[in-house]
Amino acid sequence: MLESLNPQPQDKILALIAMFRDDPRTDKIDLGVGVYKDATGLTPVMRAVKAAEKKLWETETTKTYTGLAGEPAYNAAMVGMILGDGYADRAASVATPGGTGAIRQALELIRMASPAAKVWMSNPTWPNHPSIVKYLGMQGVEYRYFDAATRGVDFAGLMADLEGVAAGDAVLLHGCCHNPTGANLSQDQWDQVIALLQKKGAVPLVDLAYQGFGDGLEDDAAATRKIAAAFPEVLIAASCSKNFGIYRERTGILIALTSPDRKAVVQGNLNFLNRQNYSFPPDHGARLVTMILEDDALRADWKAELEEVRQNMLGLRKHLADELRRATNSDRFDFVADHRGMFSRLGLTEAQVATLREKHGIYMVGDSRINIAGLNAMTVPVLAAAIAQVAG
Repeated sequence: MLESLNPQPQDKILALIAMFRDDPRTDKIDLGVGVYKDATGLTPVMRAVKAAEKKLWETETTKTYTGLAGEPAYNAAMVGMILGDGYADRAASVATPGGTGAIRQALELIRMASPAAKVWMSNPTWPNHPSIVKYLGMQGVEYRYFDAATRGVDFAGLMADLEGVAAGDAVLLHGCCHNPTGANLSQDQWDQVIALLQKKGAVPLVDLAYQGFGDGLEDDAAATRKIAAAFPEVLIAASCSKNFGIYRERTGILIALTSPDRKAVVQGNLNFLNRQNYSFPPDHGARLVTMILEDDALRADWKAELEEVRQNMLGLRKHLADELRRATNSDRFDFVADHRGMFSRLGLTEAQVATLREKHGIYMVGDSRINIAGLNAMTVPVLAAAIAQVAG
């Protein structure tokens, strides 16, 4: 049986990680992998997470199974952090293995509820979105998003393409900090997108992987909250990997907003999907998140450190934009300071990206997406000088 299997296409980001690891140069720079790094290149364990783990180690008395949907306290805490108050009667939810697990379960739920529904995704989007859609045998459709000339949002193209959405189609939206571009909709643009999708009868699927990394914990939830208030049905896939720094704990949640009279049925279907795919979700990271969100002191320390992380990335963005302006004697890279989140797409060609890697030891994804958090004060001028040399 197994001899009939064919090799799978290699994941480009994982391949880039391997190439970087095998490069013997000591001055190489990794801007490919999507994890936060501090100025020393470390992905630190956050202070509040350390404190919660210590407390958990001292007080936990069992490692028995959690519920199919995860612990109710975790789900309630996450719904509150993402949406605020007032959704207890509408929000069905399940804990998932990271944001990827939440996206997978959301798409499976869409397929169960409406097998013919199309899934609309921005071009570009996180590569795993279309990969999972294709794997599940669903029909994916792209809508324009990124303007390669301005390195901002192609809003006219986006709105024109979304005119093709049919009632019951799912439209995948990045709640904040668009991956891979870093270019985000303004609040006025969000209002226009919401009005169009309301008119079309679409079901929004919000991917919220970077809450707290853009304009702040509350501001980054603003678009998702607008969507939640505007539609009778909304799916929200959220991750704790970035904002709590617990990447390897695989901690996520899928929230399905529906009418109060349908909540029990939707919850039962979410539980069913968890049972089919992995039975009980991981608990360790979810328990740490719950402890932090429910404890005033831990929550305050977590929010303070998250703000330090955000400000560090904003500082790196401004530094890089300034250095690129100086190195290129132009303002064509000023957009870097306006983007938000960990990523920016620089608008370089694949050949230029290859030259940066081969001649300068600078590693980024082939579409020129860089992880801003992979930089520090010493490497920003190095990157700017290399880009100026390669891109002119």
